[in-house]
Amino acid sequence: MSMQQQIHSKLADAIVCKHLNVVNESHMHSRGEESHFKVVIVSETFLGKRLLPRHRFINEVLKDELANHIHALSIHAYTPDEYSEKNGQTPDSPSCLGGSKFDN
Repeated sequence: MSMQQQIHSKLADAIVCKHLNVVNESHMHSRGEESHFKVVIVSETFLGKRLLPRHRFINEVLKDELANHIHALSIHAYTPDEYSEKNGQTPDSPSCLGGSKFDN
């Protein structure tokens, strides 16, 4: 299973999603491996939760991947109303500045 599929599967198992998209953005970075991802997740689970608790929850679900495989994870976690207000648009991920823990 690819890292992209693994991320998708773990998030889908942990959160009831209205929308879930995991984008492998590794090709935009120097290493080209499966190490840079963007997650767009829409769930009623996020109702009444601020941004930081949403991100902490996702980071907890993906803690092994973050510790061992993922260099960068761009998280866009919305309630259904928030996502609708944005017309399904999400910001572009920032450029990678390097500094990978995987570089030797």
